Amino acid sequence: METQDSIQARAARVQDALTAAFGVRAKSLEAALLRTGRRLPKRLHAEARKIVAAQAFGGNPRLMRQVDGAALSSAEDRIVAFLSGIDRADRRKGMWLGIAAAVVFNVLLVFTAVIVWMWWTGQL
Repeated sequence: METQDSIQARAARVQDALTAAFGVRAKSLEAALLRTGRRLPKRLHAEARKIVAAQAFGGNPRLMRQVDGAALSSAEDRIVAFLSGIDRADRRKGMWLGIAAAVVFNVLLVFTAVIVWMWWTGQL
């Protein structure tokens, strides 16, 4: 049977993984999930919501019987495994490369437009 402490430990582990993967800082797992947004797949959001729902029972012994410890354990493992595969440096490098590609494309487009304009007006 799950205890409130074990559920809090699971939530803390998932929240630490979210912080490591996305830099999300929040006071609770629920707030961290809101800040994560669509960066976390829907199926993993649903898994994390199971942990948040188990936290809501607040250690009440009768309500804690409803918590499926195996499901929480597998949900935690899947979330942490997914988040451990995310490299923040690689994501940052990809963002900068995307910005650079957009700038280079726009410069080439303007350069081509100037060449076409010069050819059309007979200045080339």
